[in-house]
Amino acid sequence: MTAPFPMQDATPAELGLDASRLERLCDRIEADIAAGHHPGAQVAVARHGRIALFRTFGQARQGVAARPDTLWLLYSNTKVITAAALWALAEDGLIRLTDTVAQHLPGFEAHGKGGITFIQLLTHQAGFPSAEVPATAWEDPAILREVVCSFPLEWEPGSFVRYHPATAHWVAAAVIRAVTGEDHRAYIRRRIIAPLGLGDELFVGLPAEEQARAADMHDVDGTVRMPEGSAAGRAAGIPGGGGYGTARAMAGFYQALVNGGSLNGQRILSRRMVAYAIRNYTADRLDDYNGVAMHRGLGPHLRGETPLARGLGAIAHPRTFGHGGVGSSYCWGDPDSGVSFAFLSNTRQTDEFHGPRMDTISTLAHTAII
Repeated sequence: MTAPFPMQDATPAELGLDASRLERLCDRIEADIAAGHHPGAQVAVARHGRIALFRTFGQARQGVAARPDTLWLLYSNTKVITAAALWALAEDGLIRLTDTVAQHLPGFEAHGKGGITFIQLLTHQAGFPSAEVPATAWEDPAILREVVCSFPLEWEPGSFVRYHPATAHWVAAAVIRAVTGEDHRAYIRRRIIAPLGLGDELFVGLPAEEQARAADMHDVDGTVRMPEGSAAGRAAGIPGGGGYGTARAMAGFYQALVNGGSLNGQRILSRRMVAYAIRNYTADRLDDYNGVAMHRGLGPHLRGETPLARGLGAIAHPRTFGHGGVGSSYCWGDPDSGVSFAFLSNTRQTDEFHGPRMDTISTLAHTAII
């Protein structure tokens, strides 16, 4: 039996939001679908522990309408969920985020990686952004540990900020197993997702019985992307890019973070731990991957005060934090207003389209705050 969702619905006005601005946001999503930019999408906006907007658009798969319970590939939005698992390890006294990774994953010190801290790992300063984890390691923890420990350095840790698309969070998965004895998928579900009441709508590792709910992820030309669309890819729980969820589940996850670690009375993290995680650790240093300042926290990035922004909305409060999923999605929370936002779609669009699209949609959400 499906449990009730942990956040109740409310009208925008009840939550101090402008309904007309949220309708403009939805109009933009509908226009993009009509123009063929993606077959389907879902959006949610929440505040003060309640949902002001939750709407589903278009098709999940060819000929299959998207539904409220459709699960969308989160891509790198998954990174913040995995990062929160490391915050929880620190919260429980099992690691310190200032520790070196090798203190908790012996063997990781190989090839000059002994000094890399969890802070460097989570702020994309570790020095191995281009390393690869083969599919053979997805379900074999011994292979995974061997692979991540053998990563070679590309530059001195801490000397650059460069986005690590997958490798840093595979290291996090190996650490979770080394410290707890649990598979990272099981630990994330037990420690982060289930206590928040999001277990029916948020997954890192999609079980076989839930895969029929998954939307296909398409390329710009409309083809279904692989291995993202394979059963093995969905089940793997790729910690930097393989989660699945609904928009309201992601809005709920960020509600917990903007509320200092709790949702609907259920606490997963202390207020101080969340505040520590969403500090700006990289100041205005440029991320060498995309050429803009990302203001990295320990998982999410922050809006900051530089002119250019990624996905969070140009007019966002500087403390707004969140993450995107390549070409397809963005989720964020605003501690100043208490608003959280999630937009998920099922096409991996070009940066030239996705960046301006998300700036517009996120900005419309910010303008709705009364």
